Amino acid sequence: MRKTRTANALDILNRRHPPSAEDVDSRSAFRQQVEVAELIHQARTDAGLSQRALAKRVGTTASVICRLEDGDYDGHSMAMLHRIAEALGQRIEMRFVPAALHGSHA
Repeated sequence: MRKTRTANALDILNRRHPPSAEDVDSRSAFRQQVEVAELIHQARTDAGLSQRALAKRVGTTASVICRLEDGDYDGHSMAMLHRIAEALGQRIEMRFVPAALHGSHA
């Protein structure tokens, strides 16, 4: 039986060095940070606002909005997310979804 070939670097690394549970958790947390940053950025740009304009509506500075839109930033607070949503005339919706079978821990 032949193995499927791939050019995806992450797939190759995972095959050669399977990630530990800690690696999976770390990647999952990072993915969540990036998702939140992207959601903030998308909502702001959809509203046609600059970072400075959103900051003014939220009552903060443009540098705070810039940080919140950075995928490496891990200090998102629910209070700030609610303030941003309110400033954009939106609300936050949270839900629980099943964990992926390959990355879940019992």
